[in-house]
Amino acid sequence: MCVPLAGRQRPLLSFGRWNRTPFRPPAPLAGRLATLQKATAMVEAFGVPGVVLAGGLAQRIGGGDKPLRELGGHTILTRVIARLEPQCECLLLSANGDPLRFASFGLPVVADEVSHHPGPLAGILAGLDWTAAHRPNAQWILSAPGDCPFLPRDLVVRLRQAVSAQGAELAVAASQGRSHPVVGLWKVALRDALREALVVEGLRKVQGWTGRHRVATVAWPAEPLDPFFNVNTVEDLAEAERLAALEGLA
Repeated sequence: MCVPLAGRQRPLLSFGRWNRTPFRPPAPLAGRLATLQKATAMVEAFGVPGVVLAGGLAQRIGGGDKPLRELGGHTILTRVIARLEPQCECLLLSANGDPLRFASFGLPVVADEVSHHPGPLAGILAGLDWTAAHRPNAQWILSAPGDCPFLPRDLVVRLRQAVSAQGAELAVAASQGRSHPVVGLWKVALRDALREALVVEGLRKVQGWTGRHRVATVAWPAEPLDPFFNVNTVEDLAEAERLAALEGLA
């Protein structure tokens, strides 16, 4: 049983033994501030819901839902959830159509409220609206596509640290010199502005939205594999099998 600090008895000092712990000078101020920022980001990251954009159709690999394709004995979506679940307060799926096809995952499924399904921004908006209704204290959400089986395990922490350090309104991931705008951190307070951009302006491109705000871009190394590799074709699926085996996931 843990005893509150105030209720603990202070240990008696012993003058018969010296403390043999070597003296370590305090870390430079910049280093300590960086450590504090990282620790703060780690704490705050656990209050971030995650929305998996799971509605993409696998037209180039025979149709159906790409995230439900199998990779090494597990669906791609199973692998995505396994990567994100330890990083997020909760997860939900953004998908249109019959939500029962995702019932085995036990996660809330939210559909686009914007007509004509205008792409990933509508899924992100659906995640923002769900968060505002069900997690009113959350200030950010993470978005990630449901066809990226190798997402970084430090995704939320590093994005959260970047927006805090840079005073940004959004954060997106990058690798190999290019950004991945659907893998990002989104401010819940901007959801009404995003709705207006989608409904009134007809905005469709994610970069069109991110270009209006202060964005922190966080890069990850692409070796031994690109963590943002996504499955679009039969060839991609075969390459994902190879990469999964390389990483010991298959």
